[in-house]
Amino acid sequence: MLAEKVEELSGENLYACYQCGKCSAGCPMAEMMDFLPNQVILLILRGDEGVIDSKTPWICAQCYQCGTRCPKNVDITKIMEALRAIKLRKNIDHLKINKLKKLPQIAVVSATRKYTG
Repeated sequence: MLAEKVEELSGENLYACYQCGKCSAGCPMAEMMDFLPNQVILLILRGDEGVIDSKTPWICAQCYQCGTRCPKNVDITKIMEALRAIKLRKNIDHLKINKLKKLPQIAVVSATRKYTG
């Protein structure tokens, strides 16, 4: 099950999220995402593996704004990392470098961290 795999990799309790949306309201990258951060958690809990194929985990700037705003202390950044790890382990292509040129600076810095380890 997708939720169990994400929880195992992230160390986060997905069921703690009660969909208040505070994470999404504070996300600087939300406009560019396929799914808002709170929607990502809901899709994972529903077992929708389409979230793995979305660009949302790759656009996440890892700014930790979502986790700071979360009243239940769910670290969505770790969840996004888990989704990226699942996708990479499946050897599926991710967001192309040339697409990153159109993103704000915070996303470029985040992408550099992701691609260079």
